[in-house]
Amino acid sequence: MKLQGKKAVVTGGSSGIGRAIASRFAGAGADLLITYRKNRQGAEDAARDMASTGRRVEVLQTDISREADIEALGREAQARLGRVDVWVNNAGADILTGEGGQRTPIEKLDLLLAVDVRGTVLASWAAAKLMKAQGGTGVILNMSWDHVTLGMAGENPVLYSAAKGAVMSFSKSFAREVAPDIRVNILAPGFIETAFGEDADPGFRKQVEERTPLGRWGTPDDVAAAALYLASDEAKFITGQMVMVNGGYV
Repeated sequence: MKLQGKKAVVTGGSSGIGRAIASRFAGAGADLLITYRKNRQGAEDAARDMASTGRRVEVLQTDISREADIEALGREAQARLGRVDVWVNNAGADILTGEGGQRTPIEKLDLLLAVDVRGTVLASWAAAKLMKAQGGTGVILNMSWDHVTLGMAGENPVLYSAAKGAVMSFSKSFAREVAPDIRVNILAPGFIETAFGEDADPGFRKQVEERTPLGRWGTPDDVAAAALYLASDEAKFITGQMVMVNGGYV
């Protein structure tokens, strides 16, 4: 699968799943603009690593919860890359680790709605507007969660389901809105070895492994491989679909 000559935006590309997606895209021949909110060093390190593939990699600080930042992202993407063929809305709010995990339930909900829901909607609109203006074709990938189809008890899963369920529903409808020229699909990772997985209780980690048919936690690169497929012409007859990357857990 190739993205040779394609131009891509990946939000939240400084670490974890976003960085893995951007790296896969660069390896497949795409030039990139990756965004970060706080982790500038991570973004610059990622860009430097990806540039070793010979691709152009731009970095931009962006707060997806801010409408002005999303508008600026669209302008900068066009100015720096010339066009955008693939736009991945990967950036999301962290309510599980560090400062995010210390927030009250209402603070967590407000953050998720601002970043994961509103940010994804506004960024998808911006991506589609840009793609239509440059000729009308493109691919948008949005990030949901596998458990929105099953449910999970607990404060954080309930809040996360509200946000990521909204992303799923919006994306399915938006796929119809912008078809046939722009494809919109959804990635739904399960338990992935990000910061949350690394810090998880050993007992919980073992429980996940035992309940996952493929017997392990996923990696960011597992998600990136699915993203590359959906972004490529190999998936040119796929839109409005949610691909679960979860080892069969759901």
